Amino acid sequence: MPLWAKSSIMWLVLLLAMMGNGFFRGLVLQPRLGEHVARQVASLVGVCIILALTGPFVQRLGSPGSAQLLRVGLLWLVLTAAFELLLGHYVSGATWEMQLADYNLLCGRLWPLVLLTTLLAPWLWGLVRRHSVVS
Repeated sequence: MPLWAKSSIMWLVLLLAMMGNGFFRGLVLQPRLGEHVARQVASLVGVCIILALTGPFVQRLGSPGSAQLLRVGLLWLVLTAAFELLLGHYVSGATWEMQLADYNLLCGRLWPLVLLTTLLAPWLWGLVRRHSVVS
């Protein structure tokens, strides 16, 4: 199976895990912590989910190079941003301005860290893997 296909399937796994994180945020965290803090906590949990699921995925790939792993991360980033923005706008009815507010780190929004992790996680796990093989 080509790398892009494996990566797309893995993105669907990440999507399901992050949707579960979103449900947990809405049902458990938000009533207890309020919306702002719940979003921050869920973003940090999301970073952990991405890192935890990406490690075994990269391990099973064999030995892709850094450029290939960065392309995997870029694919995941594009799919994630498109999913979030299009679903938010066309399904949930959120304005583009409302959605872009989630990208403002200065207002305490941590969503950009989730996206950065999505982009870099495959490459970072590739570095870890190469380092552990050398050691």
